[in-house]
Order: sequence, then C-alpha cells, then structure tokens
Amino acid sequence: MIKKMLNNVFAVFVIVIVLAIVIPLNRVWGGALIDFLLLVNISIAVIILLMTMYIKETLEFSIFPSVLLITTVFRLALNISTTRGILGDAPTLKLRAAGRVIETFGEFAMSGNAAVGFIIFIIIVITNFLVITKGAERVSEVAARFTLDAMPGKQMAIDADLNTGAITDEEAKIRRTKIQREADFFGAMDGATKFVKGDAIMSIITALANLIAGGIIGMAMGGMTFSEVTGTYFLLTVGDGLAGQIPALLISVGTGMVVTRAGTDGSFNADIKRQFTRNSTVMYITGGVLYTLMLVPGFPLIILFMLGTSLIFLGFWISRAMRREEMDSMLAAEQAAVDELQMQGVPNPGSPGEDGYYRNIDNVFKLLNVEQIEMEFGYSLLHLVDEKSGGSTIERVVLFRKQFAQEMGMVFPSVRMRNNPEINPNQYLIKIKGEEVARGEILTDHYLAIDNGDVTNPVDGIDTIEPAFGIPARWISEDKKVMADIAGYTLIDPVSVMITHLSEIVRLHCHEVLSRQDVKTMVENMKESNPAVVEDLIPGIVSIGYLQKVLAILLREGVPIRDMETILESLGENAASLKDMDIAVEYVRQALKRTITRRFSEANSLRVVTLDPRIEDTIIANIKKTDRSSYLSLDPDMVQKIMASATDAVSQVRDVVNQVIVLTSPVVRVYFKKLVDQFIPGVTVLSYNEIDNSAQIQSIGNITIEK
Repeated sequence: MIKKMLNNVFAVFVIVIVLAIVIPLNRVWGGALIDFLLLVNISIAVIILLMTMYIKETLEFSIFPSVLLITTVFRLALNISTTRGILGDAPTLKLRAAGRVIETFGEFAMSGNAAVGFIIFIIIVITNFLVITKGAERVSEVAARFTLDAMPGKQMAIDADLNTGAITDEEAKIRRTKIQREADFFGAMDGATKFVKGDAIMSIITALANLIAGGIIGMAMGGMTFSEVTGTYFLLTVGDGLAGQIPALLISVGTGMVVTRAGTDGSFNADIKRQFTRNSTVMYITGGVLYTLMLVPGFPLIILFMLGTSLIFLGFWISRAMRREEMDSMLAAEQAAVDELQMQGVPNPGSPGEDGYYRNIDNVFKLLNVEQIEMEFGYSLLHLVDEKSGGSTIERVVLFRKQFAQEMGMVFPSVRMRNNPEINPNQYLIKIKGEEVARGEILTDHYLAIDNGDVTNPVDGIDTIEPAFGIPARWISEDKKVMADIAGYTLIDPVSVMITHLSEIVRLHCHEVLSRQDVKTMVENMKESNPAVVEDLIPGIVSIGYLQKVLAILLREGVPIRDMETILESLGENAASLKDMDIAVEYVRQALKRTITRRFSEANSLRVVTLDPRIEDTIIANIKKTDRSSYLSLDPDMVQKIMASATDAVSQVRDVVNQVIVLTSPVVRVYFKKLVDQFIPGVTVLSYNEIDNSAQIQSIGNITIEK
C-alpha cells in the first residue's frame, strides 16, 4: 500500500498544485499550509541547484525540463494564493494576511526602510529576468540547434568506429541512443527555459498588482491611511516577491548550470577544483597585482595584503601539489616497470639481488630473448604513446591488428614500444626480430600534407618524404591546416603517419614473424569448427613446420591465409607434390583463386602486364629438377634481356595502376616471380589459373624480347 502511494505521490502533487490555484491556502490551518508550501518550494529549489552542480553529464538529470514545468506551475500557484491573501485579507489581518514566511521575508528585506527594500527587490527580479533567465534561454536555444546540427556527423563517426571494429554493435547502439537523448534533452530545454522566463515576468506583474491594487483596496475598502498602506503592502509585496524569487533565482541558476556545461567529465565542484588549481603562475600574478594596488592612495591596505598573501600562498601550495603529483606519476611508472620485471623473475636493476639473480645461468638466457616487432621513440614522441597523456598510438596499433587479422588471416605479435634516448627526439624506429628495418621522423605539432596533383596554390611548410611510401610531402603547422585543406592537400596527423608506416612494414615482413606456435594456434582454432580436416591431415600428411613454410610463402606474396580449410584441403589433395614446396604452394594458390582475385582486383577487374610466350618457353626449357625441388638455370645474358624488358614495361604502367601485376602461365609463375624479385621488388606475379572466371582481364603492357 505504501509503495503504491509513493509511486503516485508525484501525480497527487501535480493535482494539489492545480487545486492550490483555486483554494485560498492562506486561510487553511491559520496560514500554516501556505507557510509549509513556501518552504517546500525553497527546499525543492535548493535540491535542484545542488543536483545540477553534482551531475557529471546533462543526461543524468534528463527529467530537468519536466521538473522546470512543475516547479514553475507550483510557484505560480503559490503566487496566486499569496496574492489572494494580500489583496483580500490585508485590510483586516494586516501583515498576517499572507503567512509568517512572507511577513518575515518582508521585514528582513525592508529593515526599517520601505523604499530601499523595494528597490532591492526590483533589482533581484530584474537581475533574474534579464541576466540569468535570458542567458540560460539563449544558451539553451543555441545548444539545441548545435546538437541537432551535429547529429549526422556524430552518427557517421559511430558508423566509422563500428566499421573499423573500434566499438561493438551494442556499444554503437548505446552511443546512438545517447545522441538521440541529448538532442531530445536540449530540444526540451529550449522550450522549458520559456517557463522560467514567463515565471520571471509573472513575478513582476504580481508584484505590481500587489502594490498598486493593494494600495487602492486598502485605502478605498479598508479605510487605511497612506502610511499604513505603504507599511503593509510594500512589506507584503516585497516578502511575497522574495519568497517566490529566491527559489526562482536558484532554479534559474541551476538551469544555466545545466545548459552551459560542456567538455566536462566530472561534477561542477570537481571541475572547479581541478581547473582552478592547475596553474600556480596565475595565482602568483594575481597576488602581485593586489600588492601593486596597495600603492594606490585610499585602497584598504590590510585587505589587499591579506588577499595578495593568500593568493601567493595558494600558488605555492598548487606548485608543490603539482610537483608532488609529477613525482608520484614518475614513481608509479618506475614501480610498474619494476613490477613487470619482477613478474618475469628479473630483479630491479642496481638492486642488491641483481648479481645473485644472474649467477643462475638460466636467468642469463632470458636476456637473449628477441622481440618479434618493436618500435622505439625519441623523447618528443613519448606523449603520443602514453595513454595517460592522451596518446592513441597503442589503441591504433590494436585496431590495425584486428584489421590485419580480418584481411590477411594472421594475428601479428604484440608490438613492444619503448623509449630510445640515443635517437633524434622526433624519430622512431621499427625493428623486426631485434634488427632495425625502418625509421621515420615526424613533427607532433604539424600535419603531413601530400600533394595528389590537385594542389594549385602551395602552402608553405617543411619539405620531407612520407616514410611509408617514399612520396614527397611537407609538414604543415596547425595554423595552416585549413588553408592546406582548401588548397587540395591530403592531410595526415602524426600518429596516422607512424601507424601507416608500421602497417606497411608489417605487411612486408609478416611472413618472417609467423612462427610455428602461431600456426599451431591457428590449427587448434580451426579444429573447433572443422576437426575432420585437421585430424585427417595433421600431423600425418602435413606437419606444423611444413604448413608454417607454406603460409609464410603465401604471406610473402600478399596472399591472405584466412581460408585455412581450403589451404589444408589443397595440400591434402596434392599430397604427392608435397616434396616440392613451390609446386605445392602453386596448387594452394590455385585453390585460393577467388581470394587472390578479390585481393588484387579493382571492381573485379585486373589490369595486367602479360609475358611473351617466347620468354615463357625459354623459362620452361631451362627448369632443372632435383629429387626434392626444381630451379631455374638461365643464361645470364638472357636474364639481363628479360629483366631489361620487364623494367621498361613496369616503368610504363606504374603511373597508370597502383599495383603492377604480371600475368603468366601456371608453370612459369613461380620461377618468374623469383627472378623478378631480385631486380624489380614489389611486382605481383599471377598465373591464369589463379584468377576467377568472373574477373575481367585487361592487358596494358607486354614483356617481350627481340628475336
């Protein structure tokens, strides 16, 4: 029963508010009810103001527009009831006509001077109307418009994050719902602030009605003198106005607090404390200004000295707190590094137990471990890696790992990131198995601008070479970003430059870091979905080591290995050819022809350079076979002629296509690929049997030699 009553208490409260407009509350229980409701109104206003200060985001108080409506109607109902008491009962009940709360407010505000008290009341009403209410109304209107205008962009950002795998479907649904709720909230707030504005206007009208009409009624009907009218109606008008305006002012401030909060992730109190205690220099300068004002004759020296000293002391306290926080962060980072070493069984370097630790020869062997992939950074780039400083490099690497796994079917190992004080502060290194394979240099406060041929008005910058593809580019400062964008440059942020470089290095060397353990994990994963293929072929026909070499060869030529089932079945069907790994890989490639066609075609169309039949016949005639493999034994002069012709053909089509593809017969492909890799790296060689029948082939060049 009690629970049902609590569930319906707000509905009853709204009905009571409406009834209060009609019922003369000042006569119920000798005016005690009107006093109770006035104090409830003040309490609700204080609660609302404190709620707006402690919420972390606007949607935590999503019912605020409805609350504004209810509290506004509540105040209007109380104003009508108190006005009825002032105009109807004041000639007989005098100051008791509208209740003790209004009487007390009036006497406190007047303080023996009716004119001063009334002027203060008018100032409060106008301040609430012109400053706080109008400002909150304007901010609500702008926030609603901007929120609605930003909705399409936010939706596209969510879709982009969902497509890249940064968020899940459930997270995307939650974020879309939040965006919709924010738009609904600010749209409702735009209308709800009109209630506050109307309430302020009604307060002015009610005050004038109480004062003018009350004076007329008191003198004409109540036989009161002018001094009695002034003493009674001025006091009751001011008291009634303050009883309504104080909660209205509190709620108006709360409205402004809600609609003006932007870019915060904590409560108002926490944000004030954090942001006002972030810079000690501000306090020092302000204290110095107050000390300077002491030189002006007539200023209160003691007060200026006290305030200036307090601010300088506060600045000193902030400075110490910031140094302490930095020291704690450094110690925490060092302790984390030490804890990581200790988890691996390595003592803290320089500690008394270090010598004893390395007396155990097994612990020395741990120093020989080599990281598969490493990135080393100069100290100017460390903030791009440190997540505590807002760095997104680690997150971007994780996203790339997911994308690479979906694209190529391989999960490359974790990238070890560390500081390297010996390199240029703006440089970074990429290592594969402990050896440097690439390095680059970036400017963290610039954007890399690449001219794709559309730029007509060059923008000044620092000329450089894009590290991943070796394209001429230039570093553009942030203040020229808009200008460069309008000029037609493609702008890339520093983190994207590093991630793009890392991605190309990983694609180039992924076959080197594919270990047998990785292949075993892939096989175990496949065993859950298709145990028959795995149990039938591994390890009886195909060993893990052999499979690892096949997969590495495929990855080296950019062929995805995600379809592990097809790869294993192809090896099983061609078990007789497993002795010659090159031939076995060719059979696998032909089985993956749909994958290869999708990987290297554009819109299911391939633009290729063909190989002259005479060259193919020459290659076939010079293939030598052994018991376990075969190789190409070609005359050096012929090799030189073939490669000279291939170089010319490739050079002619590089400006036409992004990726040069040479198309050969199945027998020749593997031998020509090995030959061309020695002289023209980066050329893709495919055979006719590796292209799906639905693909369109267009010849844009031919490799031939003179007779």
